[in-house]
This record gives sequence, structure tokens and C-alpha cells, in this order.
Amino acid sequence: MSKKRGKNPPPQGEKKAPERHVKVACRNPTAYKDYVLEDKFEAGMVLSGSEVKSLRDGGASLKEAYVTVDRGEAWLVNANIAPYKSASVFNHEPKRRRKLLLHKRQILRLHGRLTQEGMTIVPLQIYFLNGKAKLELAVGKGRRQYDRREQIRKKEERREIEKVMKAKTRYRGE
Repeated sequence: MSKKRGKNPPPQGEKKAPERHVKVACRNPTAYKDYVLEDKFEAGMVLSGSEVKSLRDGGASLKEAYVTVDRGEAWLVNANIAPYKSASVFNHEPKRRRKLLLHKRQILRLHGRLTQEGMTIVPLQIYFLNGKAKLELAVGKGRRQYDRREQIRKKEERREIEKVMKAKTRYRGE
């Protein structure tokens, strides 16, 4: 009589959700502030080995980066991935164009949104999902200066209200 080793399978009718191991490599600090974001997408990236190692070390910046659609392919432009110190001769170019891996329908949808006036594709963050480098991107429209001021004013008002509420609850508890 041989017994099965390992974990027991889930009970009949229940499926176990796949685990998502996510490690964020870098974020775009100004994306949420400068753009009104609408649709979000997840794309794979074509990278060289030294780029992956540099991303794992946290040597990347999306501050000036944007996404274009050219001849049916999506490209990440102007993203800075710092050279990996130990790669020596086989290092990569820091600001080269990087191909994004998306389904054809997603690329056509992005291209359609780009043709609308004022729309742009903004990279939000690069992260590792189960060991693979992914880029989260969103279609957005640039905020005007008065929109930014209004957003800052609302944020400050919210902070003031929270501060007052916190002070009231602090004195009630004593």
C-alpha cells in the first residue's frame, strides 16, 4: 500500500486560487497626480538578462516614460533601467525602447484610445509576478493646472477633517 505524498487535493467543486507573488521594482511617481487614468492593462516586457538583474536591484525609473503603438506593436519609450554593475561588457543601453507583450486586441484597443485627442498611455509600475517582469500601464488624459490645484485642495481638506476627528476621539477615550 503506497500512500500519496504531498498536499491533499482541494475538495471536489472547490478550486484553489493561484498564488500571486508580486515584487514591485519601480513606480511612476507622477502618474496619478498628472493624469486622469481610465483603463489599466498588464503587459509583459522583452528584457535582456542585465536589465532583469538591474530591475531586481531597484535600478529603474519611469518618470519620463511613455508607451507608443507602432506597426501593431507596443513599445515602452524613455524608461531608464540603470546598467547592471556586474555585467561589464554585456551591459544594456539604459534608455532603449523595450517591446511590450500584449494581445493583438489589447494593442488595437490602446491604439484606438491613443488616436482620441489628449489621450496617452502612461506606465504606472514595473513589478515581478511569479518571477516574470510585468508593466502596469493605463490610458489617461493629462490634468490641467487648475485640476491639480483642486485635487491638492481636496486632499488638504480631507487631512484637516481626519485631524479633527482623530483629536475628538483621543479626548473621548480618556
